[in-house]
Amino acid sequence: MAKRDFYDVLGVSKGASAEELKKAYRTKAKELHPDRNADNPNAESQFKEVNEAYEALKDPDRKAAYDRYGHAAFEGGMGGPGRRPGAGGSGDFASAFSDVFDDLFGDFMGGRGAAGGRSRASRGNDLRYNLRISLEEAFNGLQKTISVPTAVPCGTCSGTGAEGGAEPQTCPTCSGMGKVRAQQGFFTVERTCPTCNGVGQTVRNPCHTCHGAGRVEKERSLSVNIPAGVETGTRIRLAGEGEAGLRGGPAGDLYIFIEVTEHELFQRDGGTLFCRVPVSLTKAALGGDIEVPTIDGGRSRVKIPEGSQTGRQMRLRGKGMPAIRGNTHGDMLIELAVETPVNLTAQQKDLLREFDRLSAENNPQSSSFFSAVKSFWDGMKG
Repeated sequence: MAKRDFYDVLGVSKGASAEELKKAYRTKAKELHPDRNADNPNAESQFKEVNEAYEALKDPDRKAAYDRYGHAAFEGGMGGPGRRPGAGGSGDFASAFSDVFDDLFGDFMGGRGAAGGRSRASRGNDLRYNLRISLEEAFNGLQKTISVPTAVPCGTCSGTGAEGGAEPQTCPTCSGMGKVRAQQGFFTVERTCPTCNGVGQTVRNPCHTCHGAGRVEKERSLSVNIPAGVETGTRIRLAGEGEAGLRGGPAGDLYIFIEVTEHELFQRDGGTLFCRVPVSLTKAALGGDIEVPTIDGGRSRVKIPEGSQTGRQMRLRGKGMPAIRGNTHGDMLIELAVETPVNLTAQQKDLLREFDRLSAENNPQSSSFFSAVKSFWDGMKG
């Protein structure tokens, strides 16, 4: 059976560019791959045919020979310009597919190139530090010194990892790429180089202090500025204060996560503070002034209206938490909790009984509630 024209196999015209050939091959290879066509007995032969066509046309010299001589360019020992040693008439389709694999994933997985294409050093890890502060500290802001266990550049080898500060050598296994490739059927698989663990370099005489890592564990003290207005979940980034890079690489960052502890008097919701204040029964009934604390340590006088009920709120503007950006402050809400007296004397009980007898019509909520209850019971009887 005569071979099909390579351009027809790929579905392109004779004047197709290298990019068009590659695009056509990628489409055909995905479409006809045997793993995706288990029910098609011709899939493997068609896939080989596509690889053979692309193998012949992707190289400019071989393409020129094919354009001039056709299939005869690669048969009968003719070879043609640029013919690869050992390439048979069926084409080295595994190699062809490997090249497209490189084009598709090469940059994503580290790229191709000679030794030195990969960075010689790697960036250090970012670190997290959880910092607990009080609500007063969150209100005022503070300067705090923290101790952070981290990796710092080795002073003995100046971070190179080599004894005497000598430069590391290019890894002989991966040629500095940090990855090695293995052919598995039609695919090329990349793995981290086992010799250099992905660094791309090896150290002949490791530093006796850091054992070739270029960094050592140490606890550092840092002064951190906590701005006023922070709340639980606020994240502060200190660039370059994380773990030192491997063998002279740049340091990572330090992230400080704030947790504001609960307060005995105040509850917080963003910039608003809440303070629940107990008031006596008589103060709630007759009204009057009370003093309430504020988060800045001061006091504010609040007027209680006559007949105030539990849950009534009064707003103190500008007495809440400061905004991190800007000079604004939130408000403070005072919530009243009317307190029932306990441990009454006999005289106090008698006075309350008399008061209750005289004030039966002065409790609007009670009157409304029990009126609704009576209607409910009457309805149930009906």
